[in-house]
Amino acid sequence: MKSRLSSEIRDLGLEQYVLALEVDGLAVVPPEVHGVPVARFDEMAAWLLNRAEEMVGCRFDLETGPAAELDFGDPSNVLAEMSGDRGVPSQFLIQQLARHHRMFRDLAVNPVAVALIRHMIGRTATRFSSHNSFVKWQGEFGYGKNLGLHCDQTAVPLPWGRNALTANTNWVLTDYTRDGGAFAYVPGSHRRMTQPTFPEATRLAQPIETPKGSVIVFHGATWHGAYPRLVPGMRLSVANYYRHYMVLPQEDIKGSFPRELVDDCDDPSAFRVLAGFEDIFPYRSQNEKVPRARV
Repeated sequence: MKSRLSSEIRDLGLEQYVLALEVDGLAVVPPEVHGVPVARFDEMAAWLLNRAEEMVGCRFDLETGPAAELDFGDPSNVLAEMSGDRGVPSQFLIQQLARHHRMFRDLAVNPVAVALIRHMIGRTATRFSSHNSFVKWQGEFGYGKNLGLHCDQTAVPLPWGRNALTANTNWVLTDYTRDGGAFAYVPGSHRRMTQPTFPEATRLAQPIETPKGSVIVFHGATWHGAYPRLVPGMRLSVANYYRHYMVLPQEDIKGSFPRELVDDCDDPSAFRVLAGFEDIFPYRSQNEKVPRARV
């Protein structure tokens, strides 16, 4: 079979991670490969804890979790309710990170992560979808009995092809253990090219137990979710989500992202491309040439 490896993959020495993506639909890349200093993960965690306190109204601590009982109002939990479960959530999202701090913009254009994402989606077709953080604390329910297992590209009608229509990165800001609420996935499930089937998916799920500083990269058709956190403390991550340019993004980055922030990152040209700032779609006015009558 002819190799699809790009010069980026070869130059960065990422062949083993591409193999993992092809076989398992997921790869775990350590900091010595992706190049982000572990100290930066501590900086991001500290920023997210402060932001969580601003949003929620109580202090959050990595060792003990939220300092108050939290009220979600309507405790809806979409991934849990897909399997008929209802329970109190023990996490929330901090959204639109790339517009809040440069370190999150730098993470979004990390060359190793972007090269692996482009391998799955396509070099010229890859765009941003969203930049969010999962803030998670102790709670026995989590996503319910089916672990919230799902595919990220579920909204796209079947049949799916070999190329990913979306792909994701999960940057690990705290150690992942099973009892600590680790990421869950079913190896090789992306090759089924369909949504999870239950209870098979739950039975086949495996935890990703990996230290702080790793990045988990995975295909949009990979069945994945998370285990509940059964021990005190918190699990923090940054999810930089990417899409094929024909797929609707989660965040309206092209329409609303402050353009003046783009130059304040490690690779402004890559950020512009991935944000879709130069894309002709969606157009807001006539953008094709119109002939004029000769008189």
